[in-house]
Amino acid sequence: MQTQLAKGIFWVGCVDWNVRDFHGYRTGRGSTYNAYLVTAQQNALIDTVKAKYAPDFLANVRRLVPLEQIAYVVCNHAEPDHAGGLPETLKACPNAAVVCNAKCQDALARHHDTTGWKWRIVKDTDTLPLGGKTLQFFDTPMVHWPESMATYLPEDALLFSMDAFGQHYASSAHFDDAADMGEVLQEAKTYYANIVLPYGRQVAAALGRLSALNLAMVAPSHGVIWRSHFARILACYQDWMTCKPAKKIIILYASMWDSTRRMADAIGAGAAESGADVKVIDVAATSDTEIVTEVMDCAAFAVGSPTLNSGVMPRMAATLTYLRGLKPKGKSSLAFGSYGWAPKSIDEITRYLTEMGAAPVREPVACRFAPDAATLDNCRAAGRALAATAT
Repeated sequence: MQTQLAKGIFWVGCVDWNVRDFHGYRTGRGSTYNAYLVTAQQNALIDTVKAKYAPDFLANVRRLVPLEQIAYVVCNHAEPDHAGGLPETLKACPNAAVVCNAKCQDALARHHDTTGWKWRIVKDTDTLPLGGKTLQFFDTPMVHWPESMATYLPEDALLFSMDAFGQHYASSAHFDDAADMGEVLQEAKTYYANIVLPYGRQVAAALGRLSALNLAMVAPSHGVIWRSHFARILACYQDWMTCKPAKKIIILYASMWDSTRRMADAIGAGAAESGADVKVIDVAATSDTEIVTEVMDCAAFAVGSPTLNSGVMPRMAATLTYLRGLKPKGKSSLAFGSYGWAPKSIDEITRYLTEMGAAPVREPVACRFAPDAATLDNCRAAGRALAATAT
């Protein structure tokens, strides 16, 4: 069944129901690789799909127009989940030229053998008349690669937004109002936290330009198309790009012989006295995808680990490395943990938190071997100090 966005505009992408890992991002609900066909006097494709799905994508296009009648293939972003199918597409569409910006042309040449490809290189705000429809291009650098751009179709007030407003969400319903909005918004939040979070300033700049356009529909490259609830996802982005804190405290811990776990529970209990939403998370039982999504909008978080081999537990090291790379902003923090003969884990956690810019609410809480009553009282006090930052 065809999915039509507007007269002459069709979804021709592919649904990846079973993908569960996306370069380290846990995609529990699968994903889609959205590509679009604009039919006019000259026909244009907006992006392609992951290479393995190129035959299915081309079959979708062929049902609507002969492949030799494709004049342009717009490449908004060179990452392989969007442009991996480009070489096979150009072989099948002999009259098509690739439309992209100069940075994207360079990136594509570093991914593929582009010998013999026809090009139409565009700059920010350039237009491409198709005869009855017009494409306009807007550079959106670092949302989320340097060459990223969005494509706008003014006649239909339709924005092909690339990764902005996307979700890793597999569904037979291609529109927001036909899907479970609770699931969609959760996946949109997870997507932002794990992919877009470090680029809040660039997102703000892009939103300032793109949201000023007349927008009846926004069609991202993953997940559902926004035709009824765009105001909701736009409001969410305005919060997420500043890491606007909720009244929420996250306690992350790894434990060896239960001592650090007991400290984590006591910190959580102290924080909960304030009425804040408190979540105590064992990093060994939780994916980093979920963890960073929780941390993105918390007011404060605590990190605890026992000392192992003069450092933290390996799973905690992985979580802290992931968090440091995504740079959640505006958080208060606390380091804690147990040790046997040297409190090295505290030093390691403090270093990570400092590099993230997460301001400590007080001195770390450390205990040798198992926590006694006084230590647990200190943990509860530390939890109250964390909660005091969640207004």
